[in-house]
Amino acid sequence: MNLGFLGTALVMGIAAIGSAIGIGIAGQAAIGAWKKCYMQNKAAPFILTVFAGAPLTQTIYGFLLAQQMKGSTADPAFLFGLGIASGVAMALSAFAQGKAGAAGADALAETGKGFSQYITVVGLCETVALFALVFSMVVLG
Repeated sequence: MNLGFLGTALVMGIAAIGSAIGIGIAGQAAIGAWKKCYMQNKAAPFILTVFAGAPLTQTIYGFLLAQQMKGSTADPAFLFGLGIASGVAMALSAFAQGKAGAAGADALAETGKGFSQYITVVGLCETVALFALVFSMVVLG
């Protein structure tokens, strides 16, 4: 088996696992926030779906890096390590983003204020995955 191909698959898979976990965390909070709104006869803000869906982008980054790795002539052991390290970085970014999105969804539903501040923190979590993608592509050459 070629370790390079395994690393290519792992970056996509690990990043997607992180996205699924992050979406689950933020999605549960959005649903709970909507429930609170309904119980108080308040409008349930649809914008909470932004928080729930934010971690999905790490799957896209994993796919983009996998495509770059697939065409690489780098050492297979290097590609294997890069796939695992980059995939884990993206997954942890998605996990943190889900937690930040959960807090943002709860706060926005309760107060109706602060969306720009909350989404900024969600975006900071996203930056880790972007750095992992770009820096990994740079070392691939």
